[in-house]
Amino acid sequence: MAIRSYKGVTPSFNASVYVDESSILVGDITLGIDCSVWPLVAARGDVNYIRIGDRTNIQDGSVLHLSRATKSNPDGYPLIIGDDVTVGHKVMLHGCVLGNRILVGMGAIIMDNVVVEDDVIIGGGSLVPPNKRLESGYLYVGSPAKQARPLTEQELAFLKVSANNYVLLKDEYLAEAQ
Repeated sequence: MAIRSYKGVTPSFNASVYVDESSILVGDITLGIDCSVWPLVAARGDVNYIRIGDRTNIQDGSVLHLSRATKSNPDGYPLIIGDDVTVGHKVMLHGCVLGNRILVGMGAIIMDNVVVEDDVIIGGGSLVPPNKRLESGYLYVGSPAKQARPLTEQELAFLKVSANNYVLLKDEYLAEAQ
């Protein structure tokens, strides 16, 4: 796997984490327990930091980046992802904050200074423009993303199931590698 230091900081994670060998992780990145990073993910913690919570999966072809500090924004925008988050294929996350138990659909783009509260589904192909806040308990779809409807009890339960399914899958990949 391509784990690269940047300015003396190397991505960190423990043995419970699966990172596909085709993915690239650079710089100030921390992955929580039981995370998985699937093929062709590019994550750059170079001009700020990336923090990913426990049991979160980042699926194939996703791009994770952030924004540097500037005079007008002295802290920049790091990328912070909570626990039990499923990030679908080819998602772009840039300088945003995702809470816990979120599903980001395939091809979605979430931009700088967006905050996604806990228990949210973002539909595939959605664009969440900068400086938005997505309220807990809803489905958001479209470009720009708009609140579509409350999540059902089944959808809320599925958020944790989805994350757990990827924990099981990454365990199979780790076992096969031994």
